[in-house]
Amino acid sequence: MSYIWSPAKKFGTWRRLWLALAQAQKELGLDITDEQIDEMREHLDDINFEKAEELEKKFRHDVMSHVHAFGEQCPKARPIIHLGATSCFVADNTDVIQLKEAMILTQQRLVTVIECMEKFARKYRDMPTLGFTHYQPAQLVTVGKRCSLWLQNFVMDAETLDHLIKTLPMRGAKGTTGTQASYLSLFENDGKKVRELDRRVCALMGFKRALPVTGQTYTRKIDFQVLSALSGIAQSAHKLAVDVRLLMNLREAEEPFGKSQIGSSAMAYKRNPMRSERICSLARYVISLTSNCANTHANQWFERTLDDSANRRVVLPEAFLALDVVLRIVHNVMSGLTLWPKVIASHIDAELPFMATEEILMACVKAGGDRQELHEAIREHSMKAAARVKSEGARNDLLERIRKDAKFKAVHGSLDTLVDPKLFTGRCAEQVDEFLGGVVVPFMRKHSKLLGKDANSGMSV
Repeated sequence: MSYIWSPAKKFGTWRRLWLALAQAQKELGLDITDEQIDEMREHLDDINFEKAEELEKKFRHDVMSHVHAFGEQCPKARPIIHLGATSCFVADNTDVIQLKEAMILTQQRLVTVIECMEKFARKYRDMPTLGFTHYQPAQLVTVGKRCSLWLQNFVMDAETLDHLIKTLPMRGAKGTTGTQASYLSLFENDGKKVRELDRRVCALMGFKRALPVTGQTYTRKIDFQVLSALSGIAQSAHKLAVDVRLLMNLREAEEPFGKSQIGSSAMAYKRNPMRSERICSLARYVISLTSNCANTHANQWFERTLDDSANRRVVLPEAFLALDVVLRIVHNVMSGLTLWPKVIASHIDAELPFMATEEILMACVKAGGDRQELHEAIREHSMKAAARVKSEGARNDLLERIRKDAKFKAVHGSLDTLVDPKLFTGRCAEQVDEFLGGVVVPFMRKHSKLLGKDANSGMSV
């Protein structure tokens, strides 16, 4: 990702765009020789940065400094470099190319995360855990079902990214204010050749289309759309990381923790959710950049203003670099997330007796009991058990109370079966199977070429 946004990539792409422009112009009849084309091709990557920097101090113009620097290395091609083009021909088209390559790499990271989470959801598809609404104990779910909620967000993000990668247009060869007037002059008012020039330059750079119309720049709405997609991924990562942080507080789960890792300088016993906190920290930054791009797009005047330039040079690379780290850490956390089943079970035991009262009541009624009498008895036992838990900090003894009450004799022998946690998770396991089989596995099959690549290695988290 760092390379995609590096000076070498940026200015090497400028030179490739100048080469593509010259090739297309030659194909369409301009007096450009094979020798000039070959000379340009020989110097695509040996960029004379020192010369370009020296010239920029003189010209105060980054594109013209590189036009002249490239021309010094290509004396034969010098007269036709940047022919008919405006600065945004190289600057904006390069931005689009960088955006596309960065999205492709982000997609690779995302697919690897999805594969990791699919395995986790499948492994724990039917493991009961206490569900929460308002962060208050609610009906049971399964660990796999909860993971599926995280996973579904990422799959939706990946589908959005897919669409952007496939449909992202270049600016193309549009001229100074987007009118293509300079190219019309070069081709003696032959509009068909100008249209073909636009199409051919895009094709040579690996794009199927250009924007139909532009000002001097491509519409900055594209930046907003891309950053919105990145924000969506960051939101999904933040949601997952917050849940992991809450689970660590409950002692139900734990992110990877190094053998010699120190959780706190003062409290030696602590195992803080540092990785998940880092995800939230960086994800929040990525999310914040969406409004920046929205304001940049909204404040473009007529065919262009320059107040976008310095801003975008910071925002675009930083958004991708920050999200790149976020996805690496998400993969690290999910591939090493440890569960503590006995703690999970203890939290279920504390709440399940209350949830099971309806099942107990129905079983007793089926055995001939009086529904109203049984309901009142359960209510009284429940209130006393709850009061004991709250006032004394004692464990929930509701089931013991029911075992001692002769009114519930009909279920005394089957009480443990009636409160089996798996009976209270609904269709969680089936939902996980249906989601993985119907959505996630087909998605991974579609992106199988991206799987197996070590997309998340090479960085300490």
